[in-house]
Formats: sequence, C-alpha cells, structure tokens
Amino acid sequence: MIITAHDFGQLIKTTRKKSRMTQVDLAAASGVGERFIRELENGKPTCQLDKALRIAQMLGIRLEARVPHKSE
Repeated sequence: MIITAHDFGQLIKTTRKKSRMTQVDLAAASGVGERFIRELENGKPTCQLDKALRIAQMLGIRLEARVPHKSE
C-alpha cells in the first residue's frame, strides 16, 4: 500500500530498475528532467502529481483509488 511520497518513490525506483532503465532513460521517455526523477524516487512530497502519474504510466504501473464505504 502506498501511504507516503517515500513509498511512491520507492515503487517508481524499484519498477524502473526492474525495467533496466536509468534515471536518464526514464526522464527522456517521460518528458521530465533527471532532477525530477531523482526527487520523485527520493520521496519529495511536493513533486507535481501530473508528472508523477505520467512516470508511473510510463513504467506500466496501474494506480487504483478506492473510496471506503460508510461501514468501513
């Protein structure tokens, strides 16, 4: 479960490495700067959501949000 920016960053980093991509490769493929990739992977809480979602999509990460029912 992803609860923090750090958790999300670790997911991105792990998936990127499994895909055998460097931070430079991922930045170029996603249209963002290398610095953004570093900050995202390090869990910077103020990273832009639209860019973070684009990177997740680029890596094939499927995100799903669930709204709890009142009884939960």
